[in-house]
Amino acid sequence: MAFSDEQLERYSRNIILKEIGVKGQKRLMDAKVLIIGAGGLGAPAALYLAAAGVGTIGVADADAVDLSNLQRQIIHATPDVGRPKVQSAREKMEAINPEITVKACHEFVNAGNIMALIEGYDFIIDGTDNFPAKFLINDACVIARKPFSHAGIIRFQGQLMTYVPGEGPCYRCVFVSPPPPDAVPTCSQAGVIGAMAGVIGSLQAMEAVKFITHAGKLLTGELLTYDALSMEFRRIKLPSRRDCAVCGAEPSIAAPFDYAAPVCEGIII
Repeated sequence: MAFSDEQLERYSRNIILKEIGVKGQKRLMDAKVLIIGAGGLGAPAALYLAAAGVGTIGVADADAVDLSNLQRQIIHATPDVGRPKVQSAREKMEAINPEITVKACHEFVNAGNIMALIEGYDFIIDGTDNFPAKFLINDACVIARKPFSHAGIIRFQGQLMTYVPGEGPCYRCVFVSPPPPDAVPTCSQAGVIGAMAGVIGSLQAMEAVKFITHAGKLLTGELLTYDALSMEFRRIKLPSRRDCAVCGAEPSIAAPFDYAAPVCEGIII
């Protein structure tokens, strides 16, 4: 595959990186990434992956843009209020890079459709806002052997980790099961600074780019935490659990299932 003059100019800053180069850019252009959640975390991830030239990007979200979203969900604008988030996101991504293919899925992600949804994608980004959604995505990706990036933010704190089959613990290894309802406040209850979504969502996009191009070291087996008030990052080593219900030696979860709450409504945890 030869690059056109326009592609060489568009992706020149990627190509001159020795860790990316021509081969890495071709990998990006051939890659398929699914973003579940088109809000705070999904917004910067979607914009940067589109700009990087990821060839096919899926965006799944059943929600519509709300005025309160605009403080952090930078892919949407005031005229988008009331519109489906996936439609708004697709327009902005295609405006940045008309060469890419954006597949919009305007529906709730659940146990009945998630396996078909993630099929065919090389990497999954979890940009959802609630624990049932995160466990659903984790279980589906582990069962389907799909690498994915988990992230969550609240107030001035954020965290993320990356799962790659056979290379480290999954989300359920670390958190086991969702907390009781109302045990952890949501962002609508506790608040979140908008730029936090930009920091953590951009790091998710970086993990996807590194996975696709084989550049650098992924956050497999580690949880990266960020405190914006103290401006401190911390890496926490995560142990694998042989008794994990989905990725352990004798898994008891053979298919994804739904907890009580619907998934993919807002996009920040």
